[in-house]
Order: sequence, then C-alpha cells, then structure tokens
Amino acid sequence: MKTIFSEEELQRLSKVSEGTFWEYLGCELEEATLEKVVVSIDIQPHHLNMVRILHGGVHASLMDSAMGFIATMHRPGQETVTIQLNVNYLAALKEGKITVEAEVVHASRKMINTGAKVIDQEGRLLATGTAIFRVIDKGA
Repeated sequence: MKTIFSEEELQRLSKVSEGTFWEYLGCELEEATLEKVVVSIDIQPHHLNMVRILHGGVHASLMDSAMGFIATMHRPGQETVTIQLNVNYLAALKEGKITVEAEVVHASRKMINTGAKVIDQEGRLLATGTAIFRVIDKGA
C-alpha cells in the first residue's frame, strides 16, 4: 500500500475502524497520500438492493468515507464532517470488486472540497461524487 502513514498510525486507524460502518461495509484502504485516497470493497450480498444490484447507498458511503479520509489527512489533528454530498450514478454492478478514488479539489481554512469516482475491476466508471467537509474547531 502506498501511504504517508507510519506503521503505528496504520495500526491505530485499523483499531479505530473496528466495529464502525467502515468495517461493516468491508472497506480496505489501498492508498493514502495527500494527493489521493483509494478505498475498495468486494461486493457481498448485503451490499445489494432488492433488484440485486449494488445499492446506491454503498456508492455514496464509500465515496463519503474516502473523501472524508483525504479531507482529514489535509487537517492533521483536526476533525472534519460532511456538510454536502453529491452523487451521480452512471452504471450498475452486481458482483466483483469496486474501487473509490478520492482527491481534494480545493481547501480553505474551514472548508475542504473533494471529488471521487467509483470504478469496477474492468475500469468502468460506475459513479462520481463531490463533497464539502467542514473543519471542526475543537475549541468552540
């Protein structure tokens, strides 16, 4: 994995994710740099909707998680929260592995704008999204 994190920090992040929605979805951190975060999952039956395709909420959750991860990386020691999330669904998928690539588009003192795309194993674009994250002032 390509990362800017130390082995100790990666272990801490792994421990923090235990029992969270990240773990329930089955997220795997593939890459974590200031330029790009890559997260993947292997699609399981609980990821599907009633018409047996990947649930749109899974797309949205993965993009939100990956974009939130990179936003937080740009503000070490601070917390960020999603204040806006936009998702565009482009293609359906029933099985396999999907990958989300997220990047920071623009950052100011209190806001971080991000973008993401969801890709299947063949490189097909399944969804795109954007999000805005608010940097939390812990003193307030």
